Amino acid sequence: MPKQDGCRKAVIPVFISFAGCPHRCIFCNQRVINGESENSLRAAEEQIARAEAWVLPGAANELAFYGGSFTALPLDRQRALLSLAEGRRRKGLFGRIRLSTRPDAITSEILEQLQEFGVETVELGVQSLDDRVLALAERGHTAADVERAASLLRRYGFRIGFQLMVGLPGETEDSLRLTRDRVLSLAPDLCRIYPLLVLSGTKLAQLWEAGAYAPLSLEQAVSRTAYFHQAFTAAGIRVIRMGLQPDRDLCAPGHILAGPFHPAFGELVLSHEYRTRIESLIEAQPPGNYNMIITCPDRLASVLRGQHRCNVEAWEAGGRIRVVFRQGEKVGVDFHDR
Repeated sequence: MPKQDGCRKAVIPVFISFAGCPHRCIFCNQRVINGESENSLRAAEEQIARAEAWVLPGAANELAFYGGSFTALPLDRQRALLSLAEGRRRKGLFGRIRLSTRPDAITSEILEQLQEFGVETVELGVQSLDDRVLALAERGHTAADVERAASLLRRYGFRIGFQLMVGLPGETEDSLRLTRDRVLSLAPDLCRIYPLLVLSGTKLAQLWEAGAYAPLSLEQAVSRTAYFHQAFTAAGIRVIRMGLQPDRDLCAPGHILAGPFHPAFGELVLSHEYRTRIESLIEAQPPGNYNMIITCPDRLASVLRGQHRCNVEAWEAGGRIRVVFRQGEKVGVDFHDR
């Protein structure tokens, strides 16, 4: 469903499930994720028409083609979808277009057509930048394909997005570090980070059922996502999503078989980051007992406290810290002897 921010900005998703995909990766079942069983032009038009029924028209709105490999479609099919979108843009429904695609489906000819229709952002399904991990996931592309695609997109002036995963088969600390460092060197404009889930109807589900794949625990997934998130945000790369959107189709019984799913996964990651940062501040204090005064906006109080106050309990463990919260415009931490 489209998301509208204060009736001012909406993202209108148009799912083209599996369209353009040369094969299916071991973890992918787009119809479970987005609930769209068709990827025809008519189905795309129907999705836009449903959005028209309630989205407040405006140039800040954005139409997004998701769920397939848009640029791997034949050029005439791409043009038909873009022409469909252009008709609605001329009516003022939205002002911008973004799409997601494969790193090995980017050429100058394709990008020239995207420019013709005013596409601004191209998100690449990168998943990992370790070739061994990519091969085990049966992605069908390499890290070099990502580098070439990012270079070409930048040359044509597109905003670049990377979609990454944690918990892929064969993932190690070294592969995570390699992916982090390569993402930092390629400097995309934005990233999404997803923990790998075992979805019904996938090859990964078969591996899991056979005992050949073990998903991350929720704690592990949060920690690995935080590892990426902290590095990327420090470098000025916007992380616009962590975790899959917990919509009705994904959460239907029998769709998620295993894995670190949580409806507020992104909040857990932020909470984890605050917990570790404040733990380092506590460790830096001289021996003694303290009132730790945490100042923060009301909207961040629950994130700082942690789910079921787990952060507060961790900070207060041992008895030398007592946590006190105060309302303020910015996050701050002060220590006072008690």
